[in-house]
Amino acid sequence: MADLDFLLIGGLAALLGAIVQSSVGLGVGLVAAPVVTLLYPSLMPGAILVAAVVLPLATLSRELRHADLRGLGWAFGGRVAGTPLGVWVVAAVPLRVLGVLVGAMVLAALGVTLWSGRVPRNPATLTAAGLVAGATGTASAIGGPPIALLYQRESGPRVRATLAVFFTVGALLSLVTLAAVGRLPGEQVAAGLALTPFVLAGFVLAGPLRRFLDGGHMRVAVTAVVGLSAVVLIVRNLL
Repeated sequence: MADLDFLLIGGLAALLGAIVQSSVGLGVGLVAAPVVTLLYPSLMPGAILVAAVVLPLATLSRELRHADLRGLGWAFGGRVAGTPLGVWVVAAVPLRVLGVLVGAMVLAALGVTLWSGRVPRNPATLTAAGLVAGATGTASAIGGPPIALLYQRESGPRVRATLAVFFTVGALLSLVTLAAVGRLPGEQVAAGLALTPFVLAGFVLAGPLRRFLDGGHMRVAVTAVVGLSAVVLIVRNLL
Protein backbone atom coordinates (compact mmCIF):
# COMPACT_ATOMS: atom_id res chain seq x y z
CA MET A 1 0.00 0.00 0.00
CA ALA A 2 1.44 3.33 -1.08
CA ASP A 3 1.85 6.03 1.57
CA LEU A 4 -0.63 8.90 1.55
CA ASP A 5 2.07 11.50 0.94
CA PHE A 6 3.33 9.56 -2.07
CA LEU A 7 -0.21 9.37 -3.48
CA LEU A 8 -0.70 13.10 -3.00
CA ILE A 9 2.68 14.35 -4.24
CA GLY A 10 3.61 11.60 -6.68
CA GLY A 11 0.01 11.38 -7.89
CA LEU A 12 -0.15 15.10 -8.63
CA ALA A 13 3.16 14.92 -10.53
CA ALA A 14 1.90 11.92 -12.50
CA LEU A 15 -1.38 13.71 -13.26
CA LEU A 16 0.38 16.81 -14.59
CA GLY A 17 2.88 14.71 -16.54
CA ALA A 18 0.07 12.68 -18.07
CA ILE A 19 -1.70 15.85 -19.22
CA VAL A 20 1.49 16.99 -20.95
CA GLN A 21 2.26 13.59 -22.48
CA SER A 22 -1.32 13.01 -23.64
CA SER A 23 -1.06 16.29 -25.55
CA VAL A 24 2.54 16.45 -26.76
CA GLY A 25 3.61 12.78 -26.78
CA LEU A 26 6.05 12.84 -23.83
CA GLY A 27 5.95 14.28 -20.34
CA VAL A 28 5.36 11.72 -17.59
CA GLY A 29 9.07 11.12 -17.17
CA LEU A 30 9.81 14.84 -17.44
CA VAL A 31 7.35 15.93 -14.72
CA ALA A 32 7.00 12.92 -12.42
CA ALA A 33 10.46 11.34 -12.53
CA PRO A 34 12.31 14.32 -10.95
CA VAL A 35 9.72 14.57 -8.16
CA VAL A 36 9.79 10.87 -7.33
CA THR A 37 13.58 10.72 -7.63
CA LEU A 38 14.00 13.64 -5.23
CA LEU A 39 11.46 12.61 -2.60
CA TYR A 40 11.22 8.82 -3.02
CA PRO A 41 14.48 7.66 -4.60
CA SER A 42 13.96 4.03 -3.55
CA LEU A 43 10.94 3.88 -5.87
CA MET A 44 12.91 4.77 -9.01
CA PRO A 45 13.01 3.94 -11.83
CA GLY A 46 10.39 1.19 -11.53
CA ALA A 47 7.47 3.31 -10.32
CA ILE A 48 7.60 5.71 -13.27
CA LEU A 49 8.32 2.92 -15.76
CA VAL A 50 5.16 1.10 -14.64
CA ALA A 51 3.12 4.28 -15.01
CA ALA A 52 4.82 4.87 -18.38
CA VAL A 53 3.30 1.65 -19.73
CA VAL A 54 -0.28 2.60 -18.94
CA LEU A 55 -0.55 6.05 -20.52
CA PRO A 56 0.71 5.14 -24.02
CA LEU A 57 -1.84 2.33 -24.17
CA ALA A 58 -4.60 4.89 -23.60
CA THR A 59 -3.16 7.03 -26.40
CA LEU A 60 -2.95 4.08 -28.77
CA SER A 61 -6.58 3.20 -28.12
CA ARG A 62 -7.41 6.42 -30.02
CA GLU A 63 -4.54 7.02 -32.45
CA LEU A 64 -2.73 3.76 -33.24
CA ARG A 65 -3.34 4.12 -36.98
CA HIS A 66 -1.14 7.24 -37.08
CA ALA A 67 2.01 5.56 -35.73
CA ASP A 68 5.13 5.38 -37.92
CA LEU A 69 5.77 1.67 -37.41
CA ARG A 70 8.42 1.44 -40.13
CA GLY A 71 10.58 4.15 -38.57
CA LEU A 72 10.10 2.64 -35.14
CA GLY A 73 11.61 -0.62 -36.34
CA TRP A 74 15.01 1.08 -36.52
CA ALA A 75 14.48 2.90 -33.23
CA PHE A 76 13.61 -0.35 -31.47
CA GLY A 77 16.86 -1.87 -32.69
CA GLY A 78 18.71 0.87 -30.86
CA ARG A 79 16.37 0.58 -27.87
CA VAL A 80 17.16 -3.11 -27.44
CA ALA A 81 20.88 -2.36 -27.52
CA GLY A 82 20.53 0.59 -25.17
CA THR A 83 18.48 -1.14 -22.46
CA PRO A 84 21.29 -3.35 -21.09
CA LEU A 85 23.48 -0.26 -21.09
CA GLY A 86 20.86 1.49 -18.97
CA VAL A 87 20.78 -1.42 -16.52
CA TRP A 88 24.57 -1.27 -16.25
CA VAL A 89 24.32 2.48 -15.64
CA VAL A 90 21.83 1.91 -12.80
CA ALA A 91 24.28 -0.50 -11.17
CA ALA A 92 27.63 1.12 -11.85
CA VAL A 93 27.62 4.73 -13.01
CA PRO A 94 26.75 7.84 -10.95
CA LEU A 95 23.40 8.99 -12.31
CA ARG A 96 24.46 12.61 -11.90
CA VAL A 97 27.08 12.19 -14.57
CA LEU A 98 24.65 10.48 -16.92
CA GLY A 99 21.92 13.05 -16.37
CA VAL A 100 24.15 16.03 -17.06
CA LEU A 101 25.66 14.46 -20.17
CA VAL A 102 22.32 13.38 -21.61
CA GLY A 103 20.75 16.74 -20.85
CA ALA A 104 23.62 18.52 -22.60
CA MET A 105 23.33 16.20 -25.60
CA VAL A 106 19.59 16.83 -25.89
CA LEU A 107 20.10 20.60 -25.69
CA ALA A 108 22.80 20.39 -28.36
CA ALA A 109 20.54 18.36 -30.64
CA LEU A 110 17.69 20.79 -30.03
CA GLY A 111 19.97 23.67 -30.88
CA VAL A 112 20.91 22.02 -34.14
CA THR A 113 17.26 21.55 -35.10
CA LEU A 114 16.41 25.16 -34.29
CA TRP A 115 19.43 26.40 -36.24
CA SER A 116 19.19 24.12 -39.26
CA GLY A 117 15.43 23.72 -39.26
CA ARG A 118 15.41 19.94 -39.59
CA VAL A 119 17.06 16.80 -38.25
CA PRO A 120 17.25 14.04 -40.85
CA ARG A 121 15.14 11.03 -39.96
CA ASN A 122 16.80 7.94 -41.39
CA PRO A 123 17.87 4.48 -40.17
CA ALA A 124 21.07 5.86 -38.65
CA THR A 125 19.45 8.68 -36.68
CA LEU A 126 16.51 6.52 -35.61
CA THR A 127 18.84 3.78 -34.36
CA ALA A 128 21.04 6.28 -32.52
CA ALA A 129 17.99 7.93 -30.91
CA GLY A 130 16.70 4.53 -29.85
CA LEU A 131 20.07 3.63 -28.33
CA VAL A 132 20.21 6.83 -26.25
CA ALA A 133 16.55 6.49 -25.25
CA GLY A 134 17.09 2.89 -24.18
CA ALA A 135 19.98 3.77 -21.91
CA THR A 136 18.50 6.92 -20.35
CA GLY A 137 14.94 5.58 -20.17
CA THR A 138 16.03 2.50 -18.24
CA ALA A 139 18.33 4.44 -15.93
CA SER A 140 16.19 7.51 -15.25
CA ALA A 141 12.71 6.93 -16.81
CA ILE A 142 13.31 9.92 -19.15
CA GLY A 143 13.92 8.50 -22.61
CA GLY A 144 11.55 10.34 -24.94
CA PRO A 145 13.45 13.46 -26.10
CA PRO A 146 15.78 11.80 -28.68
CA ILE A 147 12.83 10.22 -30.54
CA ALA A 148 10.61 13.28 -30.15
CA LEU A 149 13.19 15.49 -31.86
CA LEU A 150 13.05 13.32 -34.97
CA TYR A 151 9.25 13.61 -35.22
CA GLN A 152 8.77 17.22 -34.14
CA ARG A 153 7.49 18.34 -37.57
CA GLU A 154 4.81 15.65 -37.82
CA SER A 155 1.13 16.08 -36.97
CA GLY A 156 -0.07 15.80 -33.39
CA PRO A 157 -1.66 12.35 -33.79
CA ARG A 158 1.44 11.00 -35.56
CA VAL A 159 3.81 12.30 -32.87
CA ARG A 160 1.69 10.99 -30.01
CA ALA A 161 0.99 7.59 -31.58
CA THR A 162 4.59 6.99 -32.65
CA LEU A 163 5.97 7.92 -29.24
CA ALA A 164 3.23 5.88 -27.54
CA VAL A 165 4.31 2.70 -29.36
CA PHE A 166 7.93 3.42 -28.54
CA PHE A 167 7.18 4.11 -24.87
CA THR A 168 4.98 1.04 -24.43
CA VAL A 169 7.47 -1.44 -25.85
CA GLY A 170 10.44 0.40 -24.37
CA ALA A 171 9.05 0.60 -20.85
CA LEU A 172 8.09 -3.08 -20.90
CA LEU A 173 11.57 -3.99 -22.12
CA SER A 174 13.17 -1.90 -19.36
CA LEU A 175 10.93 -3.44 -16.68
CA VAL A 176 11.63 -6.99 -17.82
CA THR A 177 15.36 -6.35 -17.98
CA LEU A 178 15.47 -4.69 -14.56
CA ALA A 179 13.47 -7.56 -13.08
CA ALA A 180 15.77 -10.13 -14.68
CA VAL A 181 18.82 -8.66 -12.96
CA GLY A 182 17.10 -8.13 -9.62
CA ARG A 183 16.75 -4.33 -9.90
CA LEU A 184 12.93 -4.14 -9.77
CA PRO A 185 11.70 -4.55 -6.18
CA GLY A 186 8.01 -5.14 -5.55
CA GLU A 187 7.58 -1.78 -3.82
CA GLN A 188 8.48 0.00 -7.05
CA VAL A 189 5.86 -1.98 -9.00
CA ALA A 190 3.22 -1.32 -6.33
CA ALA A 191 4.01 2.40 -6.36
CA GLY A 192 3.71 2.51 -10.14
CA LEU A 193 0.33 0.79 -10.02
CA ALA A 194 -0.81 3.30 -7.39
CA LEU A 195 -0.03 6.11 -9.86
CA THR A 196 -2.14 4.54 -12.62
CA PRO A 197 -5.45 6.26 -11.76
CA PHE A 198 -3.72 9.66 -11.79
CA VAL A 199 -2.18 8.92 -15.18
CA LEU A 200 -5.52 7.91 -16.68
CA ALA A 201 -7.19 11.00 -15.22
CA GLY A 202 -4.52 13.14 -16.88
CA PHE A 203 -5.26 11.50 -20.23
CA VAL A 204 -8.93 12.40 -19.93
CA LEU A 205 -8.24 15.99 -18.83
CA ALA A 206 -5.84 16.59 -21.73
CA GLY A 207 -8.57 16.57 -24.39
CA PRO A 208 -8.87 20.36 -24.87
CA LEU A 209 -5.09 20.82 -24.94
CA ARG A 210 -4.74 18.07 -27.57
CA ARG A 211 -7.22 19.86 -29.82
CA PHE A 212 -5.41 23.19 -29.39
CA LEU A 213 -1.97 21.74 -30.23
CA ASP A 214 -3.34 19.86 -33.23
CA GLY A 215 -4.35 23.22 -34.66
CA GLY A 216 -0.78 24.00 -35.75
CA HIS A 217 1.09 24.36 -32.47
CA MET A 218 2.58 20.90 -32.14
CA ARG A 219 6.19 21.59 -33.13
CA VAL A 220 6.51 24.50 -30.70
CA ALA A 221 5.11 22.34 -27.91
CA VAL A 222 7.42 19.38 -28.68
CA THR A 223 10.57 21.52 -28.80
CA ALA A 224 9.55 23.30 -25.58
CA VAL A 225 8.97 20.02 -23.72
CA VAL A 226 12.18 18.49 -25.08
CA GLY A 227 14.20 21.54 -24.06
CA LEU A 228 12.61 21.61 -20.63
CA SER A 229 13.32 17.92 -20.13
CA ALA A 230 17.00 18.50 -20.87
CA VAL A 231 17.18 21.42 -18.44
CA VAL A 232 15.41 19.36 -15.77
CA LEU A 233 17.91 16.53 -16.22
CA ILE A 234 20.88 18.87 -15.90
CA VAL A 235 19.58 20.89 -12.96
CA ARG A 236 18.31 17.82 -11.11
CA ASN A 237 21.66 16.10 -11.31
CA LEU A 238 23.73 19.18 -10.53
CA LEU A 239 21.68 19.79 -7.40
